[in-house]
Amino acid sequence: MAYAAFRSIGAYVPEKILTNEDLSTMVDTTDEWITKRTGIKERHIAAKDEYTSDLGVKAAQKAIERSGVALEDIDMIITATISPDYFCMPSTATIISTKLGLKNVTAFDISAACTGFVYILSIAKAFIESGMKKNVLIIGAEKLSAITDYTDRGTCILFGDGAGAAMICATDDKSEAIIDIHTGADGEYADLLMTPNGGSGSAHDALGEEANSCFMQMKGNETFKVAVRTLTKDVKEILAENNLVGDDIIHFVPHQANYRIIKAVGDALKLREEQVVLTVNKFGNTSGASIPMAINDIYENGKLKAGELMLLDAFGGGLTWGSALVPFSPNK
Repeated sequence: MAYAAFRSIGAYVPEKILTNEDLSTMVDTTDEWITKRTGIKERHIAAKDEYTSDLGVKAAQKAIERSGVALEDIDMIITATISPDYFCMPSTATIISTKLGLKNVTAFDISAACTGFVYILSIAKAFIESGMKKNVLIIGAEKLSAITDYTDRGTCILFGDGAGAAMICATDDKSEAIIDIHTGADGEYADLLMTPNGGSGSAHDALGEEANSCFMQMKGNETFKVAVRTLTKDVKEILAENNLVGDDIIHFVPHQANYRIIKAVGDALKLREEQVVLTVNKFGNTSGASIPMAINDIYENGKLKAGELMLLDAFGGGLTWGSALVPFSPNK
C-alpha cells in the first residue's frame, strides 16, 4: 500500500513590512490596542506587481529543492487561496505550474479560507494513497492585501501576505506516513467571515457604492467564540481517535489568526508553551498560507527534526475547520 509522507516545507514573504505604527496613521488604532487584542506586531505586504502566484512560486521552489524530487516528477499541484490571481479562471495553480516550467500536470485551486492548507493536505493524501499520484506539490498562497479594506480597523490590522508550500510524496514506509486528517464545514455560520459581493449571489453590476463589500468582512467576537470551541473539540477528537495525548505532540501548529485564540485552544488542551508554534506576531493572519509558513519558520530555525510529530489545526471562513497529525518525514 502507498502512504503519503510530508517530505519538505518552504515559504516566502514579501519584502515590505506594515507595522502597527504604520496602521495607526491609516485608521484609528494603536500598537498597544492591536497587540493586546491580536498579538500581531507586523505583517508583510506584496508589491503592486507581485501576485499570489508569484508568492506561491517562490515558496514552492524552496519546498521542491528541499524535497529532492525532480521537477519533472511532480504530477499534481494544488493551491489553497482566497485571493487568487483571477476571480474565476484560470486557477492560480495553473499559473504557478507554468511559472515553475511544468506542463501536463494536474493543477487546481480550492477555497477553504484559513483551513485551506489542511484541506489540500487531505486531498494530496487521498490521491497518493489511491495510487493516482506520487508527488503532490501543495501550496497555500495569499495576497490578502488585495481584498483588505484599509479603512476598516477591525480587519485591516489582522491580515498579511505570504505563501507556504510542501511536497507530499508516496512512500511504502508506514512510519513516515501522515497519520490522520479531519476536515469539516458548516455553512450556517457563513456570514461571520466572508467577502459578500462579486459572485453570482451578488453580481458586479449591482455593486455601485458597495464596492467595498468585495473586501473581507468579519464579525470578530462571534468568530472568536466559535473558533475556540470548534478547534478545541476537533483536536481532542483526532487525538482520541489515534490514541494520542497532548504530550505525544512535539509541535502544535495552529492557524495563525489571533494569539488569544491560539492561547485559548492551547490552554484547553493543556499544551506546554514550547509545544505551540507562534508566528502571528511577525506575519499576521495569512489565511491558507499561515500553517505552512509557521512550519517553515520552525524548520529554518532548526526546531523541526525528522520524525517529529506535528498537530496542525485550522479554522476559517465557510465556516471550515480541520486538523492533521503529521510526522515530518524528509528524504533520508
